[in-house]
This record gives sequence, C-alpha cells and structure tokens, in this order.
Amino acid sequence: MRTVIQRVQHASVTVEGRITGQIGPGLLVLAGFAPDDTPATLDWMARKLVQLRIFSDDEGKMNRSVQDVSGQMLVVSQFTLLADARKGNRPSYIGAAPPPVAIPLYEQFVQRLEQLLGYPVPTGEFGADMQVSLLNDGPVTIVLDSKE
Repeated sequence: MRTVIQRVQHASVTVEGRITGQIGPGLLVLAGFAPDDTPATLDWMARKLVQLRIFSDDEGKMNRSVQDVSGQMLVVSQFTLLADARKGNRPSYIGAAPPPVAIPLYEQFVQRLEQLLGYPVPTGEFGADMQVSLLNDGPVTIVLDSKE
C-alpha cells in the first residue's frame, strides 16, 4: 500500500460534476493498493495516518496529529501510485491491485480510519474519473509506503 498525504486547509473530490467528498482543515489521502496488501497492512497505514504528527503546535513545530487538531480526512483511491516508470516512457501498473482485490481493501481501509477517528471519512468514487481540488497547507506532502 502506498499513500500520498497532504496537509490541507480544505479539499474536495468531484465526480461528473457532483462533490462526493469534501473537508476543511485536515489530511487529503491518496491511496493505492497492492495485490498482497492485508488487513494488517491497512491497519498499520490507518494508525500511522491518524497518529502522524504533521500539524503545528503552539511553538510552530510539527508536533500534532490530525486527531490532536480535530482535523478531517478525505480519502481518494489512486491506483497510479503503484506505477512503475523505471523502464520506457509508459508506466506499468502491474503492481497495483486489480479492482476485485482493490475495492474491498479500499473499503476496509476507510472503515478502519472511521473506527480510529470516530467520525465518517468522506471519499472519492473508486474507479471513477475524479477531479481533486485542494489547498495544500505548508506545503506539507508525505509519501508512505507499507513496504519501505
């Protein structure tokens, strides 16, 4: 599993002209799933995201988590995070889980985040052509990979 986390002032995702998810201050999480991801992988990533201290404290140091600042989280599936572009000019997506595998992983991941945060987590729409809008705060952008 690979995620790109962006600390945002606000973010939204739109599918066919309708907003499927939006948040105020918090984290936009782009999530890609691999065929060998397990419930343990999802749990590790969810816990890491909820506890990641990338929000400023009173002294301006990144020392608070999304929970500490009562922030929100928006999750958008993005299989292209698993692209391999080391050879040639056309990325290979063989490392990404196919939809029959990825959809349940995505749903379980969102459910785990909701359990840890204690509130609903808005999302994009799996497999749809989505437009993601955000105002990155900082900017703070972090890549997390469960295999590294």
